[in-house]
Amino acid sequence: MKNNPKLLFATIIIFFSFVFSMNSFVCAAEDDAITDISDDSRITKIEFEGNHLINDSDIVKVMNMQLGDVYSKELVQQNLKAIYKTGYFSEKMKAIPIPTSPDSLTLRIYLEENIPITGFAVSGNTVVTTGEILNILSNLEGQPQNLNTLSEAVLQVEDLYASKGYVLAKVSDVQDDPDGCVNIEIEEGIINSIAFEGNKKTKDFVIERNILSTPGSVYNENTLKADLMRLYSTQAFKDVNRSIEKSNEGSNLYDITIILEEQRTGTISLGGGIDTATGLFGQAGFIENNFMGNGQRVGINFMAGTGVIMSDSSTIDHANLQAEVSFFEPRLRGTDNALLVKAFGRDFGSYQVPLAIEQRYGAEVVLSRPFKTYKNLLGSFKLGGEYIRVKEGDYNKISQLYERHNIPISERSKQLQGGTYITLGPSLIYDTRDNVLNPRSGVLATLRFNENINITDFSYTHGALTAGIKKYFPVMKKSSFSLLARAGGKIHGDMPEVMAYSLGGPYTVRGYRMSTIGTGEGFMMASAELTTPFFFLDRIEKAKFLDNIKFSMFIDAGHLFSGSITNKLYNRPEYGIAGGIGVKLFIPGVGPLSIDYGIPFTNVGEGNKRGAFSFGVGDVF
Repeated sequence: MKNNPKLLFATIIIFFSFVFSMNSFVCAAEDDAITDISDDSRITKIEFEGNHLINDSDIVKVMNMQLGDVYSKELVQQNLKAIYKTGYFSEKMKAIPIPTSPDSLTLRIYLEENIPITGFAVSGNTVVTTGEILNILSNLEGQPQNLNTLSEAVLQVEDLYASKGYVLAKVSDVQDDPDGCVNIEIEEGIINSIAFEGNKKTKDFVIERNILSTPGSVYNENTLKADLMRLYSTQAFKDVNRSIEKSNEGSNLYDITIILEEQRTGTISLGGGIDTATGLFGQAGFIENNFMGNGQRVGINFMAGTGVIMSDSSTIDHANLQAEVSFFEPRLRGTDNALLVKAFGRDFGSYQVPLAIEQRYGAEVVLSRPFKTYKNLLGSFKLGGEYIRVKEGDYNKISQLYERHNIPISERSKQLQGGTYITLGPSLIYDTRDNVLNPRSGVLATLRFNENINITDFSYTHGALTAGIKKYFPVMKKSSFSLLARAGGKIHGDMPEVMAYSLGGPYTVRGYRMSTIGTGEGFMMASAELTTPFFFLDRIEKAKFLDNIKFSMFIDAGHLFSGSITNKLYNRPEYGIAGGIGVKLFIPGVGPLSIDYGIPFTNVGEGNKRGAFSFGVGDVF
């Protein structure tokens, strides 16, 4: 039972009453004992008087006395104490030995039961129903009042509150009426105030809109933990904690302080390197996760690369140029709606269409909102516009491929189909992950439908449905194991090859180069992955950043349906299984940066004989 002055005082009084009562009923046994009992008289029968609700058998269970035992005053005293400790009887008890023969006797024990409990009156409860509390207490009704069983029931009531997250709730007082009704008063623990500490840049309203706990409500540990997680997920803070203190304004009131440690939210990046997708490249970017202290995210990124290296013969070597600007408002006009606005431009050697150059320019607006009645469920709607141009990159080489496979070159125009598209995309996201950046438990599930309307050639308007689910399982203290399943397919219309599903590369089946398993109008895939800290690195206390570097082992598998012409031209298998290892660097505001090396187990094919490195930002999902 939690610290409670009234209950503690009552317990002390009952304790001393118990101590003084020992002599009371023991002496009664001595005064009424018959003196002409021989020293070797044995107890042949035990009788009870005065117990109306407690069965004789239940009393015998607590006694250390059996028929045939030699009678002694010490033995009687021990057993009277045992009966009194059950809590059902008052101190007014006595035991009288009645001789039935020179060497045997009947022991008659006189008892007085406590007043029986006729009912319970519960007050002070608002978040837990009276019915739930009475379910715990109801089995005590009709039984004599008992401090032991009542104390256990009080603990069960407090445990009921704690199981629901109301960890400050306690039974503050227990009183019995002369008619046997027991009055139970509950203090549930009310939030008196919520204060913030440590936010120098971040405006108070950004913190307040992420805190669902409110003054005047009953404190709930689960709700506040979710509040702290939302604050941490804004990526404006390095650490988020809380303290709870009793308020001076009342015993049932508590003051909460949210303790914040802000971090640098603006990052300017300049870099370069070499990878299999962009060749030699240079990159410049800016990300601000707490723009002007308003909790908004702004991102600008430019990248220029020389072209794909270590590719198969289907990808033309063409400079890779990309630019993107984005703005994210997590609470649009103070509502629960989130707004993402993004504009982009890309010019690169196409992975989807062989020996072609792909250019994309567009913008999109995504409005999302959580469902209040369904926890962890988020709905969103995307409105996008995109101009897609697919240019010929090497006509001579592609025409030779068509001739070699006896496919009319006129089919090439279908591969180069682009156009201007308006995209309408409703989606649902279910997310119970314990940590968005580096999850170890929970589920992430998505269901998305895209209606792509081609306003330049309506015959290429089409709709596609894609779904996925990923389940995380904690392993040991810092590792996790995940299982992924994804599938998607065209619902209606003609899907141009440049917008088809593809398998192979960092976001699908690793170990194969981009799209080398194939492209098609439908797919399904699965993945299993173990992510764990590097041995001993996570134990270096002065280098906490190493906690964000993980080692991974994975197996990926996928299958395509309704394959494209490209699969025929390059004999792509349309299914594959691969396994490998990798390194993940979890970057706040960006996500996991993955460097993986996989080896195909099936359908090795052109360009995959030695496996493949892949670089990606974000999980395979």
